[in-house]
Amino acid sequence: MTVEANTSAMPIASKPSSVFRPILGWLARRAEPIAITFGAILIGLTLFSIFIVVIGKSPATLFQLMYTGGFGSWFSIQNSLSRAAPLLLTALCVALPARLGLVIIGGEGAVVLGGVAAAAIALPFLGSLPVLPVLILMAAASMVVGGIWIGLAGFLRHYRGVNETISSLLLAYIAIALMNQFVEGPLRDPASLNKPSTTPLPAEYMIGAMPGMDVHWGLAIGIVACVISWVLIEVTSFGFAARIAGGNVRAAQIQGLPVGRLIVGFTAIAGSFAGLAGMIEVAAVQGSANASLAAGYGYTGILVAFLARHNPLAIIPVAILLGGIDASGGLIQRRMALPDATVLVLQGTLFVVILFCETFYGRFKIFNPDLWKRSA
Repeated sequence: MTVEANTSAMPIASKPSSVFRPILGWLARRAEPIAITFGAILIGLTLFSIFIVVIGKSPATLFQLMYTGGFGSWFSIQNSLSRAAPLLLTALCVALPARLGLVIIGGEGAVVLGGVAAAAIALPFLGSLPVLPVLILMAAASMVVGGIWIGLAGFLRHYRGVNETISSLLLAYIAIALMNQFVEGPLRDPASLNKPSTTPLPAEYMIGAMPGMDVHWGLAIGIVACVISWVLIEVTSFGFAARIAGGNVRAAQIQGLPVGRLIVGFTAIAGSFAGLAGMIEVAAVQGSANASLAAGYGYTGILVAFLARHNPLAIIPVAILLGGIDASGGLIQRRMALPDATVLVLQGTLFVVILFCETFYGRFKIFNPDLWKRSA
C-alpha cells in the first residue's frame, strides 16, 4: 500500500516542475537583453557623471535639470514627444536592416533628401490642390527618395560586396551636399537671405497638432510605423525570411530564399521611414527645406535603435527618453553654464558603452534557458 501511494504521488509532484521549466527558460532568454541594456545605461551614466565632476559641475544638479527639462511639466513632456517623433522613424532605418545583420548608419542622408523631395513636389500644387492630397504627395515623394537612397546601400552590399556601414555613411555626406545644392540653387526662395530655404509652406498646408496636445501628428505616424514594422518582422513570412537570412546567409541561400531582394527590400523600407521623417520636419516643424534638416536625427536614431535592441516596439519608449534628454539641453545650458552639446556627450557615452556591452551576451549563466529548465 505504501509503495503504491508513493508511486501514484510522484507524477503529481513533478507536474509543477514540468510546467514552470519552459516559462523560466523563456523569462531567462527575454531578461538578458533588458538586464544588459539597463546595466549599460547605468555604466554610461556613471562615466558621464565622472566627466561632469571633472569639469567642476554637480551630476545631481545636471540629472535633476535633465528630468525637469524633459519631463518635469506638461510643456516639457510635449516638447520631448515632438522631438521623439523623427527619432522613431530614423531608429527604424537602423533597426530593420539590423534584422538582416546589416549596420546602416546613414539615415541622416535619407532624412535631408526626403525633406527636400517633399518641399519640391509640394511647390507646384500649393493653392491648386486641397491640403490632404498635397501632404500625401509629399509623404510619398519623401518615402520614395529615402527608400532609393538607403536601398542603394543595400544594393551595393549584396551585388558589389561594399560594406553597408561605410557606404551608407558616405551616402549621407553626399545627400547633405545635394540638399545644400538644391536649397541654395534651383529650389531657393529669393526671399530667404541669411538662411537659404525653399518657399515656405502656407499655414494651412502644415501638419497640425493632435487634439488636446501641442504635439504634431508626426508622433502618431512614428508610433504607427513602429507597430507596422514589428508586425512585418514578427508576423509576416517576409520578416521570417529576413530573420533567417540575418542569422545565416548561406543557410538562407541553400533554402532558396531571395537574399538579395530581402537586403534591398529591407534597406529600402528602412530608408523610406527616414525619408518620411524629413517630410514631417518640413511639414510640421520647419515649414520649408533648409540646412536645419541636418539636425542629427539620423545619428541619434542609431543610439535609439541599439538601446531598443532593434525591437520596433521598444523603440517607442527609448525614443521618448532620448527626446526628453535632447529637450533638456537648453535648460542645462542656461542653469549650469554648460554647452548645449553636453547632451550629445551623454548620448555618445551611452552609445560606446552599449557597443562594449554587446560582448557580454551569452556569457552569464543566469540567463541560460537550459540552466533554468534543468533546475526547475
